[in-house]
Amino acid sequence: MDDFLAAVSDERRRADAERLGTILCEVTGEPAVMWGPSIVGFGSYRYTYASGRTGDWPLAGFSPRKQHLVVYLVGGFEERHASVLARLGPHKTGKGCLYLKRLDDVDESALRELIDRTVRVHKGVDRAADRGQ
Repeated sequence: MDDFLAAVSDERRRADAERLGTILCEVTGEPAVMWGPSIVGFGSYRYTYASGRTGDWPLAGFSPRKQHLVVYLVGGFEERHASVLARLGPHKTGKGCLYLKRLDDVDESALRELIDRTVRVHKGVDRAADRGQ
């Protein structure tokens, strides 16, 4: 991960990525591992689609893209955790992705809560989150 982050050309994006990596490591309790050429993941879980297709994916992860820091969370987190997102600050969302421009612009405690809830859902210990609570 260190070599990957060192290659991020934008200094601010690189600093944000390093800080986000520290946050994810602290919240997940897992070390950083590269998942392909551009995703830094923490821990893993096995998923199964309705079709029966299975695979492995990080409990939580991120990628320092050109325009945004992309944080990979549990699918449907926008609905599951709307109250936490309201506290987060400036962001965009996509299917299982949280897009942040600058880490300093967001509420770190809300971000940590989103990551923690994602990990709990992926580990199967947060059934309340599945009901939107």
